[in-house]
Amino acid sequence: MTERENLNRITESIIGAAIEVHRALGPGLLESAYEACLTVSVYRRERGER
Repeated sequence: MTERENLNRITESIIGAAIEVHRALGPGLLESAYEACLTVSVYRRERGER
């Protein structure tokens, strides 16, 4: 896998996780709440969990 392909995979994972977290939690929470959930979501995606 080239560096560009690897960066694209990581970017796709982060954006997908951010969308998933926002859909699940909705608007109006503090940034720290989204950040914590996004961290867990990205970690799970990278491990193959959903």
